[in-house]
Amino acid sequence: MRIAHSALWTKDLDAAAAFWERYFGATVGRPYRSKRREGFVSRFVHLPGGADEIELMTGPWIEDAPKQELVGWDHIAVSLGSREAVDELARRCAGDGCLASSPRITGDGFYEAVIVMPDGTLVEITE
Repeated sequence: MRIAHSALWTKDLDAAAAFWERYFGATVGRPYRSKRREGFVSRFVHLPGGADEIELMTGPWIEDAPKQELVGWDHIAVSLGSREAVDELARRCAGDGCLASSPRITGDGFYEAVIVMPDGTLVEITE
């Protein structure tokens, strides 16, 4: 058994797609526009080296999330394969202004950094 994909609401589908292309080398599929739900558009992000996919979704009803922790999914973690890869991407993101938390070893033993998508969604990058 495996997770087929995860889905993420965003207000700016193009900015979200560009984020995954720029920082993860992802291939982003063409927009799908629903014929049954007016205004719904999604694009699938295909990460290199595997079957991992993220569905980016938007619609005119999407609002900014409150800046507090709520019940539900909090973030996605992407394993880059090495500490060096985490350090390199964290440096790039720091230069671009989207690094939320510098690389470190967490209390539970993970080597990670946290970057932020244009809409504020957190992405953990791990070794």
